[in-house]
Amino acid sequence: MAERIGELPDRQPILRVVPMPSDVNPQGDVFGGWIMAQVDVAGAIPAMHRARGRVTTVTVNSFLFRQPVSVGDVVSFYAEVVATGRTSITVKVEVYAERHPAEPIIVKVTEAVLTYVAINQQGEKRQLPDGP
Repeated sequence: MAERIGELPDRQPILRVVPMPSDVNPQGDVFGGWIMAQVDVAGAIPAMHRARGRVTTVTVNSFLFRQPVSVGDVVSFYAEVVATGRTSITVKVEVYAERHPAEPIIVKVTEAVLTYVAINQQGEKRQLPDGP
């Protein structure tokens, strides 16, 4: 049973995408790998802002698929920095699907926590700058 919620979070999404027919598996659901790639992009945006430069994904700490995503869903990705280290930035990403435009419902479809590390132009770790 889908976890329905009344509305999207009260903040701007980092990313909003509509999956296309080329993004689905033979059962008609969007590939998990497609969602994972979008989550990685969404998580990298606040990580890059915090690092004030390049970052790379070092680990996916957790990834939970709650519900399938379908072609035509408007998929919104919300990401926020939840922890930082000397070189690392941990980001939580929540993903919601807006379904059925005639009678819209909103479903939380995925949540994940990823860690990125700040890198320089040569791809070597670098310390995070001071600040938020």
